[in-house]
Amino acid sequence: MKSRVKSKKVRIRSYFIMLLIILAGIGGTGLFLIIHNNDSRQMQEAANNFIHVLENKEYEKLGDVLEKQSYTSAGYTLKEVIDKYDAIFNGINIDNIQASKIKFEKIDDNEQELSFRLNATTPLGALENLEYHTKIVKTDGEYRVKWNPSLIFPGMEGKDKVAFRHWKAERGEMKDHLGNGLAINEVFKEAGIVPKDLSRGNEKEKRLQKISQQFDIPVEEIHEKLNQDWVKEDLFVPLKIIESNKAEVIPGISYQTAKLRYYPLKEAAAHLIGYVGKATKEDLEKTPHLAEGDMIGKAGLEKALDKELRGKDGGEILTVDENGEKKQEIQTLEKIDGKTIKLTIDNYIQMEAFKHLKGKPGSTVVMNPKEGGLYAAVSSPSFDPNKMAQGISQKDYDQYANDENKPFISRFATGYAPGSTFKAITSSIGLDAKVTYPNKLRKINGLSWQKDKTWGGYSVTRVSDVQNVDMRKALIYSDNIYFAQEALEMGEKTFRNGLKQFIFGEQLDLPIAMKAAQISNKSTFDSGILLADTAYGQGELLISPIQQAAMYSVFQNEGKVVYPRLLDEKRERKTKPAITSSTANEMKDRLEEVVSDPNGTAHLLYNEQHQLAAKTGTAELKMQQGEKGDENTFLLAFDAGNDQFLLLSLVEHYTAGSSATQLNQSFIEELYEYFQMR
Repeated sequence: MKSRVKSKKVRIRSYFIMLLIILAGIGGTGLFLIIHNNDSRQMQEAANNFIHVLENKEYEKLGDVLEKQSYTSAGYTLKEVIDKYDAIFNGINIDNIQASKIKFEKIDDNEQELSFRLNATTPLGALENLEYHTKIVKTDGEYRVKWNPSLIFPGMEGKDKVAFRHWKAERGEMKDHLGNGLAINEVFKEAGIVPKDLSRGNEKEKRLQKISQQFDIPVEEIHEKLNQDWVKEDLFVPLKIIESNKAEVIPGISYQTAKLRYYPLKEAAAHLIGYVGKATKEDLEKTPHLAEGDMIGKAGLEKALDKELRGKDGGEILTVDENGEKKQEIQTLEKIDGKTIKLTIDNYIQMEAFKHLKGKPGSTVVMNPKEGGLYAAVSSPSFDPNKMAQGISQKDYDQYANDENKPFISRFATGYAPGSTFKAITSSIGLDAKVTYPNKLRKINGLSWQKDKTWGGYSVTRVSDVQNVDMRKALIYSDNIYFAQEALEMGEKTFRNGLKQFIFGEQLDLPIAMKAAQISNKSTFDSGILLADTAYGQGELLISPIQQAAMYSVFQNEGKVVYPRLLDEKRERKTKPAITSSTANEMKDRLEEVVSDPNGTAHLLYNEQHQLAAKTGTAELKMQQGEKGDENTFLLAFDAGNDQFLLLSLVEHYTAGSSATQLNQSFIEELYEYFQMR
């Protein structure tokens, strides 16, 4: 009995001991798991902190996440590590850094392998999937990242550096249809001062005075340049761009070579070709991929075609050793030079058209009437685009800006009332409407006429008192009254519908800013007076010289408008039927008579060797009937024999001897000679 009780007690004690052992085991495992989980969390936190520093470029916090011995054993101080990251990532402007595929692999209780990938954006574009590997180790009770140079860019070691080489795309050139340069890249000399070369005291001031006179820069302006914050004794301070052959030896002046934009036709093509300039803060905000100092188109075709001309910069990011020898390519982007653009412009015709305006406010457009290519688009007065591109002085700019003749206006793209040249359009509409006939006579008495008393004090006036007027005479003498009466007989509906067959209201496919041609301010004339005035080219008509040239192309193309173009591309010409071919041929004959008839307003241009057709025009600008207003004169002239050219010229503020016809007389002779030689 006692032995059974004793045995039972022994078993109970054994079970109790076993239970204690089990409970102790469970407790130990729990403690181990708690410690292990805490270590894992700390390792992950260390990794996350390091990656956060990289993504946000908070390099000043690297000391909190890196193991000290790892960078000191690599020969770096903490400051050198921080400075290296800052110089590379901020210096090269590497942004949008993002980590992905972050992985841990246990090595032992105190060390884990960390791997991750980085994507970023550099000046060369997206840089993707850079693979990084390092270790996280426990030091003095804290987990830190072991650092080496390969954590900047994979493959870096020792004192390797990162180099960024920028390859600047060369701006594409613009050439005329024969390959002559209109906007080219030319080698210039940039004159400047290295302050230490100026000497001291009186000698310095003497040199500055000499430099001021030589380069036409006020001494005060030179002092301002020399007093800029960045200037040091041995640094080159740029003053002025000059042509290479004008670089003279001047005490205190140094020269550097610079490749810059140059415009060989200068003032003659300034409004059309435009000019380049440095991108402004506003430009940089509008176009993010531009960089400070980039040259972009500021006006004319340079601006309109900037994207094609500018091309795309390239470059490379690579690692180099301490001696600068290339080790590893990180990223490369080939540069793409800008496209060379060929225009329909003819540089000889452009130059001569400008020269013959003799500085008068006006414009001349010369067009290939069959293909639509513009041989010339000239605006006068003008400015030198080379001054604008190379950095115009305030004095020169003010001279342009204060000129009452407004040399910055592109007159070939500005709307004007076309004056009597427009009678050729009115005649054409009348012929097609069966209202106007070549031999139809109108009996007109005196130099003024009004429809009836409802016109009040308003009347239409003419220059020549011809009583029996047909269409032929009306064109020869440029009779306002005849065309006013024809339009009134046609009525607004017929006349306006005829005008709509031309290019009114259309935006032309040209890289030139230009408002659409306008018939009137409103969709209807609302008065017989406005209808009559429109018939002889006044009223509220607004047509640019380029648009006028396009409209008058109907007479050399069987009644079709040939749309103007500037880019010399192999593509089918664009046309639009406006009048019948029979009307176009009739008008061509009549406009030849305006030149050949001794009474014709364009008889000054007559040369029996040429088959020239023309129509002159004057648009008077006045506020009320009876006053003498300022006059703009126009000339439409075209080669009716071989259809080699069409010319439309405008001269503002007519004074004796400076009408569009008079100024272009010798130019038209030159055109015939030029086309004969080609």
